[in-house]
Amino acid sequence: MQQKTDDKNSGSVAEQPLRQYSYFQTLANNIPYVGMILLGAVVLLTALSPAVLSWISAIVYLVYGVMGTLWIILFICPYCRYWGTRSCPCGYGKIAAYLREYKGIDCFSKKFKKHIPVIVPLWFIPILVAVPVLIREFSWLLVILIGVFAVDGFVILPLFSTRHGCAECPQRETCPWMAHKRGPASKQTGYSTKSQST
Repeated sequence: MQQKTDDKNSGSVAEQPLRQYSYFQTLANNIPYVGMILLGAVVLLTALSPAVLSWISAIVYLVYGVMGTLWIILFICPYCRYWGTRSCPCGYGKIAAYLREYKGIDCFSKKFKKHIPVIVPLWFIPILVAVPVLIREFSWLLVILIGVFAVDGFVILPLFSTRHGCAECPQRETCPWMAHKRGPASKQTGYSTKSQST
């Protein structure tokens, strides 16, 4: 295990020491995602009836949110340079070290593209369920819940990740998400940088 960590830290993606996050910072970095999952469950509870259906839907959604996080930890984190360190803003890298061996950073972009779509429905399920209900029977409470959910999921969470976690990530040059944000020219530069360093 020590050899794996040494190989990872000697990688050429980022030579500078990585920032270490405290437990409080890690907890704070998870708030937007946790908030989105909790809000989504509340939207389902409020929108659906009878009560049995609403509770089942909310619980399934919560389980999906937790399992989505575990999916990322198992299938993306082992390919990230944050694996096994406290440099992961969300703490996933440290957890991943207990569950999977380090696989190296060469396939990070490929694994990211492949596995991130697994959690994408979490952003849309509450809205897709609640909007038809609103059309049939208008409710200010449901409108407010959907609005708060949308602001958290589509504004706060992406902005927080891009400006904070992603901005400090040593793999941002080869990350599909950040490459999309930078545009085609920067994307090409990022992959060129990787090919030169390998």
